[in-house]
Amino acid sequence: MNDSSAAQKFPFAARDVAGEIGRWLAYLGHERRMSPKTLEAYARDTSQFLGFLADHLGGAPSLKQLARLTPQDVRAFMAARRANGISARSLMRGLAGARSFARFLERGGKGKVAALTAVRAPKVPKTLPKPLAVPSAKRIADIDLRAGEDREPWIFARDAAVLALLYGSGLRIAEALSLKRDDVPAPGAGDVIIVKGKGNKARMVPVLPQVLSLVADYLALCPYHSGPDGPLFLGAKGGPLSPRIIQLTMERLRGALGLADTATPHALRHSFATHLLARGGDLRAIQELLGHASLSTTQIYTAVDTERLLDAYKAAHPRA
Repeated sequence: MNDSSAAQKFPFAARDVAGEIGRWLAYLGHERRMSPKTLEAYARDTSQFLGFLADHLGGAPSLKQLARLTPQDVRAFMAARRANGISARSLMRGLAGARSFARFLERGGKGKVAALTAVRAPKVPKTLPKPLAVPSAKRIADIDLRAGEDREPWIFARDAAVLALLYGSGLRIAEALSLKRDDVPAPGAGDVIIVKGKGNKARMVPVLPQVLSLVADYLALCPYHSGPDGPLFLGAKGGPLSPRIIQLTMERLRGALGLADTATPHALRHSFATHLLARGGDLRAIQELLGHASLSTTQIYTAVDTERLLDAYKAAHPRA
């Protein structure tokens, strides 16, 4: 992205700032290998910050003006966003984008935006993952998706294979839908798959024979052939499968099984981690399987397990 196109894309920034934003996003994409969606979010959040500053300062901020920002300016931005109903989590993410840009400027010798680091990010209340109970997870894996519906058999087979991967291997829905046909071995030809997660980082995860059989059943029925490097899971018209289709499938299953609204595709990943931990799985191993960069992210599942133990204790102990 050259300076001219960057200036058009970020009208709330002076030309020198817009040019640096273009170089920053190129750096994140090429060097840090961030996904297009992450880049889009960073660009959007930084643009919102600069848009506020343009109104707050009376004009599009330049690099010199960014370096002269005060903590009060940043707090005014935070207050304005909260007044618009933005959650603490969304605000924290928005500040993360602006701070990443500020670090890029400092490393490149373009000035230090000290105000962004001087202000504390808003506290985000911790929310525990909401996994499914083991019987519910098993029922989802075993349920006949065709019950009461009139759709093609290969579509049912596809949805069953995707849900089995989410629970059986702990994949994010985006990871499952980004798999290529050659990424998943045929039954008996292997028991692991290589998955590309956040930041385009590859990790190796095990896959159960039952899951491989479901994938093989789907491939045998699928009327489309995308080639070995094409997407494994296809939509009804032969294009890449949308995550929304799997979300709708889970909605139908929730109704059929009487599950709570928290039973989402991502809840199957939470269930994978929680059930492994409950059966004595090593926390470091679970971290690797989930593709978490930090162990602290995985440790939240210990809180889920402890909470369930306390619930069982209170329900069963005579004096609880």
